[in-house]
Amino acid sequence: MSRLRRAATAAGIAASALLAAQAAPAISAVGPVRRTLWPGLSGRGRLGHVALTFDDGPHPEATPQVLRILDNAGVQATFFLLARMVSDHPRVAQAIAAAGHEIAVHGHDHRLLLRRGPAATRTDLTMAVQVIAEFTGTVPRWWRPPYGVATTAALYEARRLGLTPVLWTHWGRDWTRRATPGSVARSVLWRPVSGGTILLHDSDHAAVPRCWEATVGALPGILAACRARGLDVGPLRDHGIASTAAAKIGHARAH
Repeated sequence: MSRLRRAATAAGIAASALLAAQAAPAISAVGPVRRTLWPGLSGRGRLGHVALTFDDGPHPEATPQVLRILDNAGVQATFFLLARMVSDHPRVAQAIAAAGHEIAVHGHDHRLLLRRGPAATRTDLTMAVQVIAEFTGTVPRWWRPPYGVATTAALYEARRLGLTPVLWTHWGRDWTRRATPGSVARSVLWRPVSGGTILLHDSDHAAVPRCWEATVGALPGILAACRARGLDVGPLRDHGIASTAAAKIGHARAH
């Protein structure tokens, strides 16, 4: 093998290793693996409590309807906001904060981080925190990557910004064309939800147009079912997540 060919082969191996290191945290997006190995990252909290979270907002139609339902039920939740949506709908974002709900970060744009380089990833998260904090008056504590897929660069930047990554244990599959209020509720409630974190969407920003209508239709029933089971529903700040464990995941993967 010529010296040039050996050098090219070594460079290719090194590049593949770097790509593998960057993508390694994506394994946590696999639900069963995440729930088994990293319960804190999954959003597993104290029994008797359910963390209710919403992604992809704020949305000018969906979010106000979700807020009304939560207000009528006396429930607060955690909203993982997209900074671009906050810039487009600042009053809706401010209404979320004014109602006492917890503000969290989903990113600036809803793009798969595996397709972004480290520099673009850092810029996205930094801008997201700045914009969300500016418009809501709240410095976020939690971060959830788009599609639930993190990278090494993203975890490093989240740690630098003081964000704790958290995903979910239950979801409503409410972004699909076939979603209905019944299907969303069944998807959330088909297995025990005590101590879990529910993922719903108060937006169709990265999904089928108006799919949020299924979420709005399902939400009262989900809350009623949790009450009937003797469960408290609230934001992540009240959930008792082992945040130190989630932070360690980010720390370990960032180095």
